[in-house]
Amino acid sequence: MSIKNIREDIACVFERDPAARNTFEVITTYPGVHAIVHYRMANWLWRKNFKWLSRFLSTFSRWMTGIEIHPGATIGRRFFIDHGMGVVIGETAEIGDDCTLYHGVTLGGTSWNKGKRHPTLKNGVVVGAGAKVLGPIVVGENARIGSNAVVTKEVPEAVTVVGIPGRIVRKATAEQASRRKEMAEKMGFDAYGIADEMPDPIARSIHNMMDHMHAVDRKIDSMCKALSDLGDNTCNEALPELEQETFVALGEEPEALSEGANAESSSGQNSAEK
Repeated sequence: MSIKNIREDIACVFERDPAARNTFEVITTYPGVHAIVHYRMANWLWRKNFKWLSRFLSTFSRWMTGIEIHPGATIGRRFFIDHGMGVVIGETAEIGDDCTLYHGVTLGGTSWNKGKRHPTLKNGVVVGAGAKVLGPIVVGENARIGSNAVVTKEVPEAVTVVGIPGRIVRKATAEQASRRKEMAEKMGFDAYGIADEMPDPIARSIHNMMDHMHAVDRKIDSMCKALSDLGDNTCNEALPELEQETFVALGEEPEALSEGANAESSSGQNSAEK
């Protein structure tokens, strides 16, 4: 236990919480600070082999703060728990310097076997409210884990992970975005409300399909050009237009719906008469 470390833990609050006004307020009203001070003391006792006393202190800290940190965990410098209620940090968890956890975070295990069973957070990791990081995995430096994400696999450095199970958010390049827009306009398709920033598996599938179709289109264009050079004009025939689906916006007049239904029924009647 080091007074220097505790002073750093208190000082880092001002960098990461704009609501912090002065040192006295932080020391007396921040449960995250109380929990880390108790942990530093309990961890010192744990390493001195006063196991029961260290566990008793950590239990007392949980009663007082709502934050459970096992005294056997390894935590680096300038660690900050914001709000804190419901945070659980397991015995073999390792946390680097300058890490931040929000309320409801669990650094838990997935096995009942002894040994390393909790995650390792490298320097600068931020874990959002309610997120669960489970198992003996490594979260790379400066990674961000979104609120309520469930992470059970290794996380590379400097990425953002969201969702259940956790997935890395990747933005499309300008070239990919341009190709997808071109293909969407050609198909008359608008992926409304679906963006690359949203790691939706359906959105990813649609984008992959559009990338594939763009590649197929290029190959077909090349084959058509080759056939044209050979005197075959098959490719000059126009493709049939894609039928436009009818979408009715919320709040649209009911007459529009009835007109569409009447048009479809009359069309079906004419077909039946023929």
